[in-house]
Amino acid sequence: MNILFTYDYGVDKRALITELGHEVSYHDEKDIANYPNKDTVEILICYNPFKAIDLKEFSSLKYILLSSIGFDQLPKEDVKKLGITVCNNKGGYSIPMGEWIVMKLLEMVKHSRALYQNQEHHRWFMDTSILELYQKRILFFGTGTIAREAAKRLQGFDMTVVGLNTSGHETEYFDLCYPLKDSIKEVEKADAVVIAMPHTEKTKGLFGQEHIDALKSNAVLINIARGEIIDENYLIEALKRNQFKGAALDVFHQEPLPENHPFWEMDNVIVTCHNSWISEMRNQRRFDIIFENLKRLKHHEPLLNVIDIERGY
Repeated sequence: MNILFTYDYGVDKRALITELGHEVSYHDEKDIANYPNKDTVEILICYNPFKAIDLKEFSSLKYILLSSIGFDQLPKEDVKKLGITVCNNKGGYSIPMGEWIVMKLLEMVKHSRALYQNQEHHRWFMDTSILELYQKRILFFGTGTIAREAAKRLQGFDMTVVGLNTSGHETEYFDLCYPLKDSIKEVEKADAVVIAMPHTEKTKGLFGQEHIDALKSNAVLINIARGEIIDENYLIEALKRNQFKGAALDVFHQEPLPENHPFWEMDNVIVTCHNSWISEMRNQRRFDIIFENLKRLKHHEPLLNVIDIERGY
């Protein structure tokens, strides 16, 4: 099949794909509008070239293999109309994101920000309000690959790890799972809450005033999913009045986060710049998923990570 990459994974990796019998081309995503052979491409491997191209010009296109987990960038109506199969990078970033969740959880309960500020100002102060994770209860909104990698790493902390999913089905590494309809009462019991679910029409604004008001006064909130899942305006007000312990946020309604946004100045907020997915293994893992799917195409086997556009994941 004729494959177009918009990211250069290197000569060696392209050679592996050529050995499968595919014809491989590379054209930088930033200049994709000028690619001359759009009508010959059968598989497009990319992140987000869609603002610069009209998919109808890719008249032979059958598959899009995304390097991202989310697919907000996808022109969904065109994809459905043209009958294109889309696969995402589900699982490709789950390990570093799982580590990030554990890191931010520890930073929040161990008051790392304040300790670093003390060091910066050469101030000796022993903080006796620091907490431990032992026998605390952590609640995950979503029990997918990211949540599972975090839950796996939390096993050694002797926490109670609870997950919310659509049906309440049991999931590996979770002590308990409940249906999403029970979310309010589970938030009320949680010492930490992690948002790790897909952003869909159903989950947009899901974690709103009622959920934020249900947080314990000593609870921490972590979001590595999408900013739109949380009612950000109400979250800001709740944090201003110290309604709960604090939040570690990697994603926001508007990205980049504006310079004048209140989150930057809040002592009870840790801001990172949509950075939780980064690690030195990111290119290798996403290539591995792409390569596996290309092998499956060759052997007429079911593909990994085929997305359901209507469902949203």
